[in-house]
Parts: sequence; structure tokens; C-alpha cells
Amino acid sequence: MITENSTVVSIARPKRARTMVSRRMQKIPSSGIRRFFDLIASIDGVISLGVGEPDYATPWHICESAVYAMERGRTMYTSNYGLLELRQGLSRHLEARYGLEYDPGRELLITAGVSEALDLALRAVLNPGEEVIAPEPSYVSYAPCTIMAGGVFVSVPTYAEDGFQVRAVDIRDRINQRTKAILLNYPNNPTGSVLDRAEMVKVAEVARQHDLLVISDEIYDRLVYEVEHTCFASLPGMRERTILLGGFSKAYAMTGWRVGYAAAPADIIEAMMKIHQYTMLCAPIMAQVAAIEALRAGESDVQEMVADYGQRRRVMVKGLNDIGLACSEPQGAFYAFPSIKTTGLSSVEFAERLLKEERVVVVPGSAFGSSGEGHIRCCYAVSLPEMEEALERMGRFVERHRR
Repeated sequence: MITENSTVVSIARPKRARTMVSRRMQKIPSSGIRRFFDLIASIDGVISLGVGEPDYATPWHICESAVYAMERGRTMYTSNYGLLELRQGLSRHLEARYGLEYDPGRELLITAGVSEALDLALRAVLNPGEEVIAPEPSYVSYAPCTIMAGGVFVSVPTYAEDGFQVRAVDIRDRINQRTKAILLNYPNNPTGSVLDRAEMVKVAEVARQHDLLVISDEIYDRLVYEVEHTCFASLPGMRERTILLGGFSKAYAMTGWRVGYAAAPADIIEAMMKIHQYTMLCAPIMAQVAAIEALRAGESDVQEMVADYGQRRRVMVKGLNDIGLACSEPQGAFYAFPSIKTTGLSSVEFAERLLKEERVVVVPGSAFGSSGEGHIRCCYAVSLPEMEEALERMGRFVERHRR
């Protein structure tokens, strides 16, 4: 409306004849994790077991390296591939840990977190309508990123009685002429499961037999307990058909720095870099400098955090079982994935009522696909006093809602 000579004049605006949002994006829901994360801010006294983030601050020597870099004026763009010094350090790191050799100049790409690396990998390799097979429950971004890349997401259910480990035979049964890749995430978010090496070898054989790529998201590779992590690309014949994804967020408590990486054959890395250069351009230089310091001198920090998480894991699992939520002991990451079936509530109902009645945040298992229904995800990267208080509140809640 405008006022002209004291007369109010209405200006009619044309109505949209159709939605301006693409059909592809209309199909994609908002993250089930972020919904509960946003609710925390509006409720006092909340204890969050929801968001998968270390409660540690980034070790100071890592922060200090970034501060020093800024003081020296290192605030400019880097190569689209990332700082060469970081790629060289990462190359040495992967060789020392897993016996993998990657050319820092052509086979490594630094990204803005592993989430970007996943998006780049899918967009770089998928043609419209090609399929990606992934175990479920799966991280919330896997299906949406596949769809945004023009692909089709094909889930393979896994079950608590099998430790949420995928079976190679179940992957094989879903392969057809449109299948392009297998997407794995072990240690797993949300279940904390670790795929044993024998089954990995079987999955690798399926990939070779059907000429498939494997995208292996190993962001939790350092967070394993009483087992040894097997890097998928290190299996015989897998380096040349694996896109290895990793990063610094979880092991080094650097979630907000947004530094991830992809390691793969040069032609795939080049394709990923092309998308990266036209969208993100490069990861922030200060964060890359911090990542260099993490690789150089962060090992003792990682070991200290892993030992602490291991202790918290035992407290969490025992506490959940004691209050009647059956939970097997996770071998990796920092999540427990207990069953809530004794309550008769859906996972969304459980999470919403628990937040309202006891001010504890957990993530509904259904946020990770239909296979997650009947479970909730509890992150144990919280202090022991907070965890114990959360378990006490959850115990009261479960007692009230037990069938």
C-alpha cells in the first residue's frame, strides 16, 4: 500500500501460477537432527544427547596455529585443491596409518567439511537415475545428497541383532544395471557399529565383481574402542575404486572449523575439484593451517579424547540397559542406539515427549531411515555428570511410559 494525497491505494501483486521450488527439492525433508537442535534454544535446563559434536574445545595449540597465521596475514584464498602443505601432511598420515599412498598434487582434495566432500563425490560420479546402495540406518544427508546429485538412493536395512552390520549378500541382491556405487559409513552414525574386516572383504569382492565404486565415509576412523579400524581403500584392489572421505571434526574436536578431505584416483578428484572450485572455491585458509597443526602434533589429544569417550560409552550403555532400553555396546563413533520398543512409542513420539517432560534431547531413530524406527540416538560426547543426570531423567520417563 502507498499513500497518495491522503488516499490509500492498493497495489495488487500478481499471484504465482506455480511453485518456484524444484520438484527435486520438494522431495527432500529438513534434517531430523537439526529440528531437535533448534528446539534446545527455546527450553531452559535442557541436556542434549542429540547433536553429534565433541564437548571438548579444539586443543589450544591447534587454535593458536590459526591465530598466528592470521597475525601473519594468511587470510587469502588457497589452491582449489587446498594448501599443498596440508595435502602433503595428509598423504603422510594416510600412508603411516593405513599403508595408502596418495599423490598430494592429484589425488587429495581439501573440502569444507566431510559433508561437502560427500556432496562433491556424489555429483562427480552419478549420472541421472544411477543408484547408490547404502546400509540403513544411515546418516541423514546420504539420501538427500544422492537425490540432489540426480541419483536414486537404495537402502539396505541392518538390524540390532546383527550389530547393525551390513551383509555383502544383501548389497549384492540390490544391484542392477543402474547401480553405480556403494556408500559405506563405518564406524557408523547413528549406531556406532563397526563392520568387521571379513565382511568388508566380501563387500569389496561384490564391488569388484560388479564394477562398482565405493564411497567410504570414515569421519569416525579414529574413534574406535577395543577393535581396530580397517580403512576400506586399504583392502586388496580397492584403492582404485574407492573414494575415501575423512576429516578433522570428530577426532580433533574441530567441528566448527569445517575441514574435510577426499582421497581418490586423480580423475575422480579432478571432477570433484571442478564442482568445488565453482561453488565453495576452497576451505578457509585459517582452518587448513589448523588442520596442519592437528596432523603434526595432535595425536596425544586424540588418544586422550578416545580414552575418555571409551569410559563414557560404558557408562551410557550400562545406564540405558539399567533403565530398560536395550542397547548393545557400540564399537565406534560416540553414539548409542538403544531400542525404545518397551515403551510402545514411536521414535518421534519418544523424543518429543522426553524433551517436553524431562528436558532431555535425543534424536529419533526414524531420522536415519525407516530401519531406525524403534530406536533413538544418544550421543555420549557429553560430560559424565550431564550424562548421569540425563539417564536419571530418562529412567523416570521410561518408567511412566512402559507398556
